[in-house]
Amino acid sequence: MGDLPASCVTPLPPFAKSGVDYAGPFSIKVNRNKTGKAYLCVFVCFVTKAVHLEIVSDLSTTTFLNALKRFLARRGKCISIYSDNGTAFIGANNALKEMY
Repeated sequence: MGDLPASCVTPLPPFAKSGVDYAGPFSIKVNRNKTGKAYLCVFVCFVTKAVHLEIVSDLSTTTFLNALKRFLARRGKCISIYSDNGTAFIGANNALKEMY
């Protein structure tokens, strides 16, 4: 049997390599008589399989960037973040490329 790739056996800190996706919508109670929608931004660590959840109000690029900022403030810098080609993720990628 061959050797494992170096990326599989190199020790890394938690959330150094992560994946992100959305879950929802979930119906939430805003006040006594009113309900609204909320979504979960799900970050999964590829190193430890730990999960980090951020609640967001919609699926826009701005709310994803805010969730990403909260995630990075809590968990630290990532080497790479993987996602599907969702509109918010593509928009965030373009916005981050423009900034940096």
